[in-house]
Amino acid sequence: MPETLMRPLQDLPEGFARLMVDWQRQHGRQSLPWQNTQDPYRVWLSEIMLQQTQVTTVLDYFPRFLTRFPDVTALAAAPQDDVLALWSGLGYYSRARNLHKCAQEVMGRFGGAFPRRAEDLQTLPGIGRSTAAAIAAFCFQERAAILDGNVKRVLTRVLGYGDDLAVLKNERALWALAQELLPEKPADMPRYTQALMDLGATVCLPRKVQCEACSVSGLCQAKAQGEPLAYPVKTRKLKRSSATLWLLWAVNAQGQVWLQKRPDKGIWAGLFSLPVFDSEDELLAAWVQGHGTNYIEPWKHVLTHRDLYLHPVRMTGSVQHLPACDGQWVDAAMWPNMGLPAPIRTLLMA
Repeated sequence: MPETLMRPLQDLPEGFARLMVDWQRQHGRQSLPWQNTQDPYRVWLSEIMLQQTQVTTVLDYFPRFLTRFPDVTALAAAPQDDVLALWSGLGYYSRARNLHKCAQEVMGRFGGAFPRRAEDLQTLPGIGRSTAAAIAAFCFQERAAILDGNVKRVLTRVLGYGDDLAVLKNERALWALAQELLPEKPADMPRYTQALMDLGATVCLPRKVQCEACSVSGLCQAKAQGEPLAYPVKTRKLKRSSATLWLLWAVNAQGQVWLQKRPDKGIWAGLFSLPVFDSEDELLAAWVQGHGTNYIEPWKHVLTHRDLYLHPVRMTGSVQHLPACDGQWVDAAMWPNMGLPAPIRTLLMA
C-alpha cells in the first residue's frame, strides 16, 4: 500500500479544474452520441448503459433504444418485457428494470421532467450519487462531483490518496475532496465532468498510464512518486463464484421452444429463458421420457464476477405441455423480440 503523501489541496483546485477543462476541449472525446446535449433523458440513459459496460457496446444499443423509446414518456408507457428485450445482451438486467421504474417515477412524481438537482435525482430507482451528479452537471450545470471507478483512479493518483477505499470513511473523504476540486464556474461543469471521464477512460488506465498525454501530470503525486499503478488502494475485492446450470431445450413437433419467465430475483431475473435446473437428474425428471435427447457441448459463460457452466440438453417430441415447468411454447419468429439472456439467445439462434 503506498504511503499517503497528499499534495495540499490549496495547490490544486482552480489550477486542476482549468487544466482539465482546457484538455477536454482540445483532446477529449467530442462526438459520442450522448454528448453535446442537455437532454437529461439521453444523458441518464447513457449513464445507466455505461455502468459496467464498454463504450463500444453501448454505441450499438443506445441508438436502437432511442428509436424504440425516444423519450421518458414512451419508456414509462412500455411493457417491461419490451424494455428487457431491447436490453438483452447488455447484462446486469436490474439496470433495465430500474430504468423502467425510474421512467415511471419521473412521470408520476415529477410530471415527466427530470429533477434538476442531484439530491432529487438520487431518489429515483437505479440512480446513485455519481450518476445523479453526472446528470445534474451535464444538463443543469450543478456543481456536483462524480466518483465512478475511472474518476476514483484519476483523483487518487493526482492527490496521492493512498487510504483504503474499501473502508467507507475513506471513500467519503475522497468524495469531499472531489467536491473541493470542482471548478468555480457552473458553466465549466459539463466539460470538467466529461474531462474526468475521458482521462480515466483513455489516458489514466487501470494497468497502463500515458502520463505524457495527461493534462495534469505536472500536478500528479502518483507520477512524482514513480508508482501511479499503486493507486487506487482497495483491499477488499469481490470474489469470483461459479454455478453449473442445466438447460432444458425442449422442442415440439411444430419446432416451437418451451420458454419460461424467470423469477424477479436471481439469475436472469425477469427474462424469458429455457428452463434452468441445478442438476441433470432434475432436468430429466421434467421431460416426458421416451423422446429424442441430444446433449449439447457445454460451455462457460463469463460474467463480471461469476462463471456459469451451461449444459444444454435438447429434447424433441410431440409434447403438448411440460407440467414440471411453467412456461409456454414460442415460435422462432418471436425470439428476436423477447428479453432473452445472451447465452440463451446465442443457443437458440445458432
